Amino acid sequence: MPSTPEGRAGLAALLADPARALIGLDFDGTLAPIVPEPADARALPAAAAALRRLSGLVGTIAVITGRPALDAVRFAGLDDVPGVVVLGHYGRQRWAAGRLTSPPPPAGLAEARTRLPAVLEGAGAPDGTRIEDKGEALAVHTRRTASPQAALEQLGPPLRELAASTGLAVEPGRLVLELRPPGADKGAALRELAAERNPSATMYCGDDLGDRPAFEAVRQLRSEGLPGLVVCSGSAEVTELAAAADLVVDGPAGVAGLLTALAGAIQGG
Repeated sequence: MPSTPEGRAGLAALLADPARALIGLDFDGTLAPIVPEPADARALPAAAAALRRLSGLVGTIAVITGRPALDAVRFAGLDDVPGVVVLGHYGRQRWAAGRLTSPPPPAGLAEARTRLPAVLEGAGAPDGTRIEDKGEALAVHTRRTASPQAALEQLGPPLRELAASTGLAVEPGRLVLELRPPGADKGAALRELAAERNPSATMYCGDDLGDRPAFEAVRQLRSEGLPGLVVCSGSAEVTELAAAADLVVDGPAGVAGLLTALAGAIQGG
């Protein structure tokens, strides 16, 4: 049960009219556990099963992720789930009904891609630092270094300088700094989808700093009269998101449990 009156009202509105509701979900750390190698991430089977149940019960289910949209489709097994929308690269890409739409690569990305290895070398990046090229964004992971948080702090200034000189923005995450196009964020993606679908209620589940704009979007929509619920997929790595949520669950397993419970409540109702 949500801990706030606004969250309880959002949940009640979702259950009262699920066929018009909008459920948005992050992927990594929310549907899928965080793993050392991003390409190895997979949605928990219970989460994937719950999404399949909900797809026939809820008006709109959207996965909103910093990953390329097709990665999330594959890693969550969504290609055969009817009606699901995947907004990749923080909303710059859209996948729906097997069709992907994507804008041209952002200006400055090619230059940043070329310069990034030398920037990391010049900054003394410790062993274990890893670059993940997402196509429309570049992520620098420190999870495999001896001191991940210290490495992240060490690399922050030179990466921000690189981003500024190439017209990109820096987005912090769970032991990662990501260089990506400015203006793309999960909050804008969620608001645009809500404007398109005109839902009866919204729910968003996320676990990381990149989910904060989506949390704020739900709160803004609530202030405009649309009931909503913010759910944090809790972790020891990112504790500050819990304070901004109406409901905190225990990581991806907790999210899977919540989605399963929602499907049961809707079907039971």
